Amino acid sequence: MNRIPPDLARPQTGGRTRPPARRRPTGPGPLIVLGLFALVPALALYSLFSWSDGKVDTADPVPPTPSTVVAPAPPPDPLVNEVLTFRRMPTVLSRELNIERFRADAVPFLASINERSCVSISVDGVPVGSQNGALPVIPASNQKIVVAAVALEVLGADFTYRTRVAAADSPVDGVVDGDLVLFGGGDPLLTSNWYPTSNLERRPVFNQTSLDELADRVQQAGVTTITGSVLGDGSRYDDEFFAPGWGNGVAGLEAGPYDALMANDARVLGEDQRANDPNSGAAREFTRLLSERGITVAGEPASGSIGVLPDGFHEIASIDSQPLTAVVQEMLANSDNNTAELMVKEIGFAATGGASGTRQAGLDAMAATLLEWGVDTSALRLSDGSGLSLENLLTCDALIAVLQRYDVTSAVGAGLPVAGETGTLSDIFVDHPLAGRLLGKTGTLNNPPFNEDPPAVKALAGYVPVDGGGAVEYALVLNGPTISDQSEYRPVWNELADLLATYPAGPTPADLGPI
Repeated sequence: MNRIPPDLARPQTGGRTRPPARRRPTGPGPLIVLGLFALVPALALYSLFSWSDGKVDTADPVPPTPSTVVAPAPPPDPLVNEVLTFRRMPTVLSRELNIERFRADAVPFLASINERSCVSISVDGVPVGSQNGALPVIPASNQKIVVAAVALEVLGADFTYRTRVAAADSPVDGVVDGDLVLFGGGDPLLTSNWYPTSNLERRPVFNQTSLDELADRVQQAGVTTITGSVLGDGSRYDDEFFAPGWGNGVAGLEAGPYDALMANDARVLGEDQRANDPNSGAAREFTRLLSERGITVAGEPASGSIGVLPDGFHEIASIDSQPLTAVVQEMLANSDNNTAELMVKEIGFAATGGASGTRQAGLDAMAATLLEWGVDTSALRLSDGSGLSLENLLTCDALIAVLQRYDVTSAVGAGLPVAGETGTLSDIFVDHPLAGRLLGKTGTLNNPPFNEDPPAVKALAGYVPVDGGGAVEYALVLNGPTISDQSEYRPVWNELADLLATYPAGPTPADLGPI
């Protein structure tokens, strides 16, 4: 459990220096302030627009006035040019009027949210409204939004996981004398070809890394015989296979066991249950694949703890994952719990320079990154990456801040399920005007018995793209005894979607242009 104390907000020294956080403006900038000089006449203009919509303007054009300027004027100040030009002013005023109308439309919905839940809404970083926005709530899988955002910051969008095959000595005439070691690099999507179509998971893995291809590369390296065993080594991370704080019936079913070496979510072809140790499970699966390619393995597969490819070992083959953006997409779209937990450990591994591939190191790095971004973390509590822990606490304001840190076109936005089409939203809002438009991360925890705390959770957070650019950012986290029941949360979700679909409803820049 990672409660974030206020004194962590003090500037830290040492370690890797990060660039200043990119922040969207949350209040009126100079563009808006100067634009408000024209707000009163614009409101009158808006009234005229509303009254005369559809009528024909019959006024005669104003004849041009001959210019008396005989030499080019000095270039205008860029700020003045951007603010005061007639071309820019309608855009500014249209946006302000639309946001004001959106704020008014949002009032009834915001007021309907119960005292244990929260909602926050903004448009391109400009606050629209919130209810209990600073209230700490259990976020369920909305926790994955934070994991994705921090991973992209700490690891980088182009980061890839690498899985290696090595031995203490180079093969001689195709023979590996001793054990062949499969070194895990933390890849959560290392997958045999049979697994995505096995129907063992509700949502099949995609953007995976092929374990079959890695076996092909061992064969292509000329290996024909291994006198020892295939050892699975997950030394990159610690051996915590499950996160603490999970409810009954979660461990081994909804997530885990996981480690730096895990294939097929710890499943082996032909075995009914997940492997107790993901390292030995991956070793058994890789031994099977090597045998299919005619490679003889004398010993029984097992787990090992040799280290992160120690000096002196000879690499025989390796395979890289797809870029982190693709892994983030799989995690968000499928709400992949194992991917989220392993991503937290990789954040910790990177943040500590390889010293600590642990859940706690990752959570500490997440907390520090949120502080660097200016997120109020005083009420937050981070316990895992998947959101399965009952000890996690987030606020809707924090979720909105993270969504604003990125945007609808970022890897976070691109990874979210699409209403009525993909991932966990494939069967939601199918016949709604926002079908194909709303992007959102869902979250669900039932947490029985329902008459006792902690409460059940139903969450939805993400973006709604706006025609012409930009987006509405929203975060809704419902906590309540039976809120995960469809009869309770679906009406609230539908009301939220109806509200989000109304923006923009005011005048367009063209409506406010010169008449």
